[in-house]
Amino acid sequence: MSKNKKPDQVVFNEDTQRYDASLKPYATNVGAPAIKVTDNSTWKNRNILKANTQIQAKYLELKAAYDKMMEELEYNNLVYNARYNFEPIVGDTYHLYRDKKEKPFLSIIAPSDCNFDFIGSFKLNSEFVWKKVSDHDNRLTSH
Repeated sequence: MSKNKKPDQVVFNEDTQRYDASLKPYATNVGAPAIKVTDNSTWKNRNILKANTQIQAKYLELKAAYDKMMEELEYNNLVYNARYNFEPIVGDTYHLYRDKKEKPFLSIIAPSDCNFDFIGSFKLNSEFVWKKVSDHDNRLTSH
């Protein structure tokens, strides 16, 4: 052993040139329990999978909500840009068609009562947003 090298059981800090065993966050004497590094790779892998699955599910949920919102925006713009000569009433269902020039127009005439090129049925809600009405809902309200 060289004269500058201290024995392993002596805790001497070469940088500060001091004995600093009392400053360590762990026991340093020979009788102290051994520090064992536990293998936590199984725990990490299992929880990484759980976390990634949860994050992906949340992402897909947000993406579906975003896609639905963008579809509603497109429908809203389509109806507001359509031609109509009346003031729509909140809560009533209206029907969107294409004319011979492929331009959209809004009508109160149900698709079952005409032969126009039907695009869809829409209802104006209390926030003045046009919501697409499904065919099932349309059949229920037309009777």
